[in-house]
Amino acid sequence: MNKFVAAFAGILLLCATSVAMAKDSYTNIIPAQPTQTDKIEVVEVFWYGCPHCYDFEPHVKKWLKTMPDDVEFRRMPGIFNKNWVGHARAYYTAEKMGVLDKIHTPLFEALHKDRKRIFSESEIKDFFISQGVDGKEFTRVYNSSEIETKFKQAFLMGQRYKITGVPAVIVNGKYMTSASQAGSFENILKTINELVAKERGE
Repeated sequence: MNKFVAAFAGILLLCATSVAMAKDSYTNIIPAQPTQTDKIEVVEVFWYGCPHCYDFEPHVKKWLKTMPDDVEFRRMPGIFNKNWVGHARAYYTAEKMGVLDKIHTPLFEALHKDRKRIFSESEIKDFFISQGVDGKEFTRVYNSSEIETKFKQAFLMGQRYKITGVPAVIVNGKYMTSASQAGSFENILKTINELVAKERGE
């Protein structure tokens, strides 16, 4: 009987933990941060060098196919130290040059699938060139004041969001969720949808 009681208590504890995880699947961002759109904004914070961000990417792409019309999605590079700056510049450079389709997923794959070292400006430039991007134009944009401003803004917003790891998702400048909070990539998407619905209701 004692074994049964102990086992039953264990099950109750697991259930209670599951409920607690559901309640703690996101955190409130205080104070709420401004957004860049009149729609409900969803921001993915990532780093190309992060294996978890690489694994999360297919889930993001799947979610984007069902994204509601009143939601606007954008990505923001995370910048936790100077080693992340090059990849942040790479993202904004690709965005500015209109070649994200040639760079975003291929860069993830080159780093994590092919195990290539692409961190310095010269290594990033060589990668862009390998994807058919003009090298001189890359250098001009990569080192432009516009890209400098963008990655500095990303660094500042990361601090304001109080991000401690990536991937992280910010909903409407008010809420943050991540795999460590939600428990899985699937639960991140579920949490995003719930928070979007919450914002729509408000």
